Amino acid sequence: MTWTTTRDLAVYDRAAGAFLRARPTVHTVLLSVTAALRSIGTNAYGDDAPLFGWWRPDGRDGSDGPDGRADVGAAFVWTPPRPVLLSPMPDEAAAALMAALTAEGLGIPGVNGRRAAVEAAAGAWQRRHGGPVTVTGRHRLYRLGELTPPAPAPPGRARTATTADRGLLLDWFTAFAAETGGSASRTRAVDERIAGGRCLLWETAGRPVSLAGRTPTLSGMTRITPVYTPPELRGRGYAGAVTAALSRAARDAGGPELVLFTDLGNPTSNALYGRLGYRPVEDHVVMEFGRQR
Repeated sequence: MTWTTTRDLAVYDRAAGAFLRARPTVHTVLLSVTAALRSIGTNAYGDDAPLFGWWRPDGRDGSDGPDGRADVGAAFVWTPPRPVLLSPMPDEAAAALMAALTAEGLGIPGVNGRRAAVEAAAGAWQRRHGGPVTVTGRHRLYRLGELTPPAPAPPGRARTATTADRGLLLDWFTAFAAETGGSASRTRAVDERIAGGRCLLWETAGRPVSLAGRTPTLSGMTRITPVYTPPELRGRGYAGAVTAALSRAARDAGGPELVLFTDLGNPTSNALYGRLGYRPVEDHVVMEFGRQR
């Protein structure tokens, strides 16, 4: 069983791209992160160079597989200082990954992904290093079935965000990241969303009151993120209305599969997306590691 790591995104794409694209819903975050690194640059998520890796269960080097690649069974992306993003993987792959990253002298801060893979990786890390492992996030992945817009809709209408909204979007993206424990989007990432027409604002009486954005369509899948309403404007149905409008617009533009994540600690958002027609797929966990011995 072999993990191969690289800091070269093109090498990673050649080795693991087909594996990730084969299951775009399950690999939604890995696909969108690598797409952003490809289009915006390797500093899209921070100043430190990302690290990529893939695992082959039979230990082959890839030279004898289709088109020069052996079958890949798992993958990861690490954009420091965030936790390592894991694909689903067998327990033995998770243990081998912790061993491989330790051998490279990398003090990773934690792991993020499907619960089983994260728990296996965190357990392997703790057996190797000791120290506490803390759950810092629990999320649920949803996929849209039949879209059911809110009825009645709140006052107002949806419109596509433009460059005139750039300052507002930067502020709201930053506020969303602060609330969800993420990192603020860099200016170029917000500009790319605007240029691609991938942000909608719900506007009432000429005032934007809520935002919904989405990732690019990748392998027939797009993810709704972020959805943000300022605290003083919540509870009025704006988030549901703008999410439904963005979901409909995305489907009308080409019918991609639509997914989103919710915080399992927020029953309001989980209930909201359920009413709109989003159905649970799987649960994800973020675990952060304490000081290593």
